[in-house]
Order: sequence, then structure tokens, then C-alpha cells
Amino acid sequence: MAIITFTLIFLLIDYYFFQGVLVASKNWSPVWKGIIRYGFWVPTILCFFALLWWAFDDPYRYSANFRNWVITGIVATYFSKVVGILFLFIDDLQRGVRYLFSFFQKKEGQPIAGELISRSEFLSKTALIASAVPFGAFTWGIVSGAHDYRIRKVTINLPNLPKSFDGVTIGQISDIHSGSFWNKTAVKGGVEMLLNQKPDLIFFTGDLVNNETKEVNEFIDVFNKVKAPLGVFSVTGNHDYGDYKSWSTKEQKQQNFNDLIHAHKLLGYDLLLNENRIITQGGEKLALIGVENWGTRFSKHGDLAKAYEGSKEAAVKLLLSHDPTHWDAQVRSNYKDIDVMFAGHTHGTQFGVNIGDYTWTPAQYAYKQWGGLYQEDNQYLYVNRGFGYIGYPGRVGMPPEITIFELKTS
Repeated sequence: MAIITFTLIFLLIDYYFFQGVLVASKNWSPVWKGIIRYGFWVPTILCFFALLWWAFDDPYRYSANFRNWVITGIVATYFSKVVGILFLFIDDLQRGVRYLFSFFQKKEGQPIAGELISRSEFLSKTALIASAVPFGAFTWGIVSGAHDYRIRKVTINLPNLPKSFDGVTIGQISDIHSGSFWNKTAVKGGVEMLLNQKPDLIFFTGDLVNNETKEVNEFIDVFNKVKAPLGVFSVTGNHDYGDYKSWSTKEQKQQNFNDLIHAHKLLGYDLLLNENRIITQGGEKLALIGVENWGTRFSKHGDLAKAYEGSKEAAVKLLLSHDPTHWDAQVRSNYKDIDVMFAGHTHGTQFGVNIGDYTWTPAQYAYKQWGGLYQEDNQYLYVNRGFGYIGYPGRVGMPPEITIFELKTS
């Protein structure tokens, strides 16, 4: 039933948009007229076969990358057409108003002027141009935006930071989503950018894969290069548990998670599963607390009370927790001595509009804290915009992020 519904919706969109194509191309040469009119239906046919494949085959028999490209093709094609349709609708609206005006102004025995009103060639061409803009943005976001890694530097002043840790630097990456990568060379470049910053500590805040641990196998030799003098520490994200794939048995799903734990060991990351590590320097202590994924919308594997145990003696406590909703839900209300929480998860929806210091993103409607540094009283939260991507294999106005923090004694 779903496949029939989507097919009908897509065909209605295509039919309506095609009327604009006919008008816009009516004065073109026969060759170009044929190219645009017949070529228009090629993406439609491909999308139709993609829907059939999704409905009657098992998409998870194929790679995550292939599924992402199929979804992206469908979304880019029809989102672009819907944008163009808005201009055609404006055209039809003004035609309808003119028709009604002519109808009430007509004199007996005279034809209705509105009957002669045709589609505007100008607005039809505008619709074609308008539909090309989002399609071009989708394409550019894949070709250029997916691996356009940016270094963001953040200084956090902590009054209780021990002197021996004054000036310590931390690198953070999050949301690798290794099953989505399509350019291994570019990914290596991102890792090199992180290492060139020479941070003392490195945090990875979850989502190593999309659905299955085997997705990371090809990238073990890339991310195992991530090293830091005081260690590399990691936690799990919601995608690391295999919750978005159908498993034949519970044992298979558990084995997948066991394999994920092993993958962190192969990478050389110290995976914190509701536990903490105490770093001692100059006789002074810094606590690194790591919880499994805990979010208000997604899985709640995290146990902060368990992870916190034994860390009270440390002057400063840093929390690694994948989902930023954890901060308001548990951290700020119950653990006021946790100084900084490091999160990811949102990706900034991989889309944003940046004008000067102003940024707009759909993520802000879903998450109170979606990206950047937040402060409440003496507690901080930083939300990393992510190193990788999922679903759409690119980014538009929301580049992948490598964050470098410097902790200072205020």
C-alpha cells in the first residue's frame, strides 16, 4: 500500500511540474525541446524502480552506502520539483484570480477573458531554475561539503581546574558513521587535520557505525592513527547498538555489539561503558566520565550514577555522553560538579544557512542544544556537529567538525 501511495504522489508531482516544462520549452529548438521533455521522465522512472526495489527486496542485503545513494536520489529529485512547483502554483493562483475578475466584469454576449489566460512562460522558466537550485545544492554538498573538515577552537575557563592541567588541550570528534563514507582518502585527510593540532587528549563521542559493526572494518587502519599523549577515550552512540537493523536473533545483535567493543580496542580507544578514568598529573586529578548512549528520544543504555562512582575526588570532571539531551535531563539537575559535557548526535542536521554570525538550521527546532558551546551557571556543554554523515552523503552549510578545546584556569 505504501509503494502505491508514494508512486501516486510522485506521479502527481511529476505531472504538475511537467506542465511547466512544456510551457518553458515551447519556443526552444526541436532538439532541446525533446531532450528536456523526454529527459524529464528519466529520474522519475529511476525513482519508481527504486521504490519497487525498496518494497519487494531486502535493502539491508546491500551496503549502507548504496541505500544512502538511493534515498538521496529520491529526496533530491522530488524536493527539487516541489520547490519548482511553488512557482507554478503562484502562476496558477494569479491565473485563477484573473479568471474570476474577468468573469465578474464580463458583458453579456462577450467571452470570458480568463478563458484565454495561459500559463506564464516567465514563471515556468523560473520554476525550472528554482528546482535546479536545491538539486545543485544537494550535489555540491556531496562533492564538496561531505569532507570539508573544519577546525573549531574553543577555550573553556574553569575556576577549579588544577594548575597542572592549565592549558591542557582536548580534541573531539563525533559521529563518524563509517558505513556512510565514500571517499577514504578525504577521511584520512580529516584525521591528519586532527593530529596536526597535537591535542593532549582526544575524545570520540559515539556513533562509530550506522547499523552494523562490520562497516568500520575498512576504516580501522584510518582511525587507529588517532593518538594523544594522555590517551584517546570514547563512548557509544545510539547507532552503535544495531537498533536500526532487523536481526534474526537477540544473540546476533549482542554479538554485533561485542564486535563493536572489540573494534574500539583495535582502534586503540579506551571505551568508557558507564565508567570513568582518573588522569593524574603533578599529583592533581582530572576525571573522565563516560556513559553509554542516553537520550530523551533514543535508547537509554547509559547509567550516569554508575559511571560517576569513584570520581568525586577529582577537582574537575569531564563527561562524554553522545546525546546532548542528557545534559538537561540528568546532568545539570543531579550532577552539578560535572564541569563540562562533550556530546554530538545532532550533526546540525547536515544543513545550515550561515550569514555572518547568524546560523539557521532545522536542528534548532529538534534540539535545544544542537551545536557549539552552551553554559548554565558553572557547567558547560559542547555539541560537536559531527565528523561523518548519515542518510544524505553530504553536508550543506554545516561542515564536518573537529573541535580543539583548551582548558584554562580562570
